[in-house]
Amino acid sequence: MPSREAQKYLYDIAGAADYIAQFTAGRSFEEYRTDPMLRSAVERQFEIIGEALNQLLRREPGLGERISNAPLIIAFRNRLIHGYASVSDEVVWGVVERYLPVLSSEVRALLAGDE
Repeated sequence: MPSREAQKYLYDIAGAADYIAQFTAGRSFEEYRTDPMLRSAVERQFEIIGEALNQLLRREPGLGERISNAPLIIAFRNRLIHGYASVSDEVVWGVVERYLPVLSSEVRALLAGDE
């Protein structure tokens, strides 16, 4: 079971993933692409996920083995923050559809204490 501090970061990741799922539920890529508020909200939650994961792995590096693509998630956060001008809407939407469900499932398993 992760430490209490690690659990806080896991909860932050789970919460941000839930917000992204909520914001994008029933929405199409075209709606995402043309709605600056939706894009901003989704990108902000990905920034939270990446930063929380970065802090989590500083405290408990072994958890990185239990979260698929952990280094890529952190790199994605860095790209959103530092390379925002070159962020592709298609890439962000692809992450929402393909990778967010996996991350959410893995984080929930860690919070539940599943091995």
